[in-house]
Amino acid sequence: MLDAIVVAEHVSKRFDGTIAVDNISFTVERGSTTALLGGNGAGKTTTLAMLLGLVLPSQGRIVVLGQDMLQRRYSVLSRMNFSSPYVDLPHRLTVRENLIVYGHLYGLGNVHDRLRRLADELDLGAFIHRPYGQLSSGQKTRVALAKALLNEPELLLLDEPTASLDPDTADYVRGYLERYKAHVGTTILLASHNMSEVERLCNHVIMLRAGKIVAEGAPAALLTRYGRQNMEEVFIDIARERHINLDVAERKIVP
Repeated sequence: MLDAIVVAEHVSKRFDGTIAVDNISFTVERGSTTALLGGNGAGKTTTLAMLLGLVLPSQGRIVVLGQDMLQRRYSVLSRMNFSSPYVDLPHRLTVRENLIVYGHLYGLGNVHDRLRRLADELDLGAFIHRPYGQLSSGQKTRVALAKALLNEPELLLLDEPTASLDPDTADYVRGYLERYKAHVGTTILLASHNMSEVERLCNHVIMLRAGKIVAEGAPAALLTRYGRQNMEEVFIDIARERHINLDVAERKIVP
């Protein structure tokens, strides 16, 4: 556990009698890129929200960067960040104004220098002075990623980081994340429906269905175990409960 950035132990979350996350346990190792996968309603967003301290678990324990998120989450929030194209920023503020506000919220002393660098690296210049509400979906996705990188987080939580991007821009963003991780040493937890993205970026996969972890392991190990050619086929098998002849314990691979 010494190299674990995230430790979740027997975590569950219920909403008005509905079980969104059901007794899951996992770790995210320092320096890894881990994928959190599953169909709609599998519990991915709720899990990310609990890791961020936005939602409290109904039971279980979550430790992030060595701190219990039930008791000391405010001590680590400045060391992590989150990106989602489905979480809007204030529409009336320009992209630059939004990012400056978030930079100050994270206590950055060099917010203007940091913003200039990110705007150049993520090609925000053409719309950085435009009100956020006037952006396209793809532009908002890039702004969300810039917001998430402002404080150079030790733990980066990404929800669909290339959603709405054209193939060329999506490829650039994936390459950028690979370079950024190599340079900064960030640990990434990634929720995505793009399985080629998962195969490219991730060295570990956690598969959720109906709030439970049903498979876990390196992408290559999962491909071998399920006898498939790509992660999309594995995803469909698990989502449709087309199991190979192994019990649950055998399917949870930790190579």
